[in-house]
Amino acid sequence: MTELDVLRVFCGPDGTGGNVLGVVRDGAAVPHAAERAALAAELGYSETVFLDDADRGTVDIHTPSTRLPFAGHPLVGLAWLLRSLGRPPRTLRPAAGEVAVRFEDDLVWVRGRPEWVTARTTRRYASAAGVDALPAPPPGEGWLYAWAWRDEPAGVVRARAFPRRGDGVVEDEATGAAALLLTHELGRPLDIRQGTGSRILTRPYPDGTVAVGGRVRPAGP
Repeated sequence: MTELDVLRVFCGPDGTGGNVLGVVRDGAAVPHAAERAALAAELGYSETVFLDDADRGTVDIHTPSTRLPFAGHPLVGLAWLLRSLGRPPRTLRPAAGEVAVRFEDDLVWVRGRPEWVTARTTRRYASAAGVDALPAPPPGEGWLYAWAWRDEPAGVVRARAFPRRGDGVVEDEATGAAALLLTHELGRPLDIRQGTGSRILTRPYPDGTVAVGGRVRPAGP
């Protein structure tokens, strides 16, 4: 049986919320793409990440139905896990490219590029209540990141994420890549309150990269 760590990523400050992540620390135990796809589908988490080379930080990210070149929640979760094991990474390497990692107290930050984010639509709603009222999923096709300002001067956003891939993930509790994309579009730091209790912090940089940060906890029984 493959050894699996299960985490909650982008928790609130009180440790609640967070998007469940599966981490396979020994990627060599699941060497083939078809096996990885099957395991990710069986687990059913928003994402499962396979660590292929701990020294280089090479990783492979899967949803229940597809392989991703980049995703924020698996990279933040894996970086936290490696630090908890005494091996804090400075860089992780998903298929998209090198991702810088930084630790700030209990926050883990990863820094990526908006062009690495696979096709998804951000759609602004008139109010946070309007976002809360959306059915899961809303009508339509394609990946939707629904958002509204909760406090625009403070940069606080209410968001919900709907992959609409037909793979069992009806709503994504916390989504680093979509948060990165929204931050790039708005050009300012954000404090995103997503799902039922998750929190994602973001910071854009002059070189076009965006840092996505959050807290991680082990998943409970």
